[in-house]
Amino acid sequence: MLIFRHNMALEATTDRRRQRGMRTKQAILLHAARVGSAEGLEAVSLQRLASDLGMSKSGLFAHFGSKEELHMATIDAAAEIFADEVIRPALALPRGVGRVWALCERWMSYLERGVFPGGCFFWAVAEEYDSRRPGPVRDSVLEKKAYWSYTLQRAVREAQQAGEIEAGVDPEQLAWELDSLMGGANGGFKSGEGSRALERGRRAIRERLTRAATAGASPNTSPPNGEASA
Repeated sequence: MLIFRHNMALEATTDRRRQRGMRTKQAILLHAARVGSAEGLEAVSLQRLASDLGMSKSGLFAHFGSKEELHMATIDAAAEIFADEVIRPALALPRGVGRVWALCERWMSYLERGVFPGGCFFWAVAEEYDSRRPGPVRDSVLEKKAYWSYTLQRAVREAQQAGEIEAGVDPEQLAWELDSLMGGANGGFKSGEGSRALERGRRAIRERLTRAATAGASPNTSPPNGEASA
């Protein structure tokens, strides 16, 4: 009986340590993603994070064995944050032009709320890596960026199937246009235009979706989850 209790206590202690380790790793990666969005992934190093977070470099090595491993984990963490902030809430809406609008609006809100201080993490790191040689970090960045484009395209196709976007609209082209408008808003937001860039982006996206929508269908101008729109 005593041995059983001892083993249970050891398991509980191990579990608590594991949970603390997970929380510490999540905090490290959140900070790394914030630095990466503002200064680029090359600025994210074990030495930089140790200095910023008041940790020992050896402590960081316990979580990440190399700079490349740190960068890969940072990209994955940023992708999970993006999914939570943008994709999952929008996809909770019914299929249709309103869902397409919700994806765009959630993306604008993600900028507006300063989830990452450098604007959209993936626009920032894609610009940093797209002209570099293929490699694990570059490939991961471009793969995540491509998944966002695919998500927009799929939402447009589903809206067509629901009869809310004209059948003659090219989903890939419309998704590209919407993504480009968001990229323009991101650039203006970062360069000092602030909320004015987001207002312009929202207006342009709403007008483009209205032109693509079938008669009687229109973008849902009320953002998901009751957030205020510009």
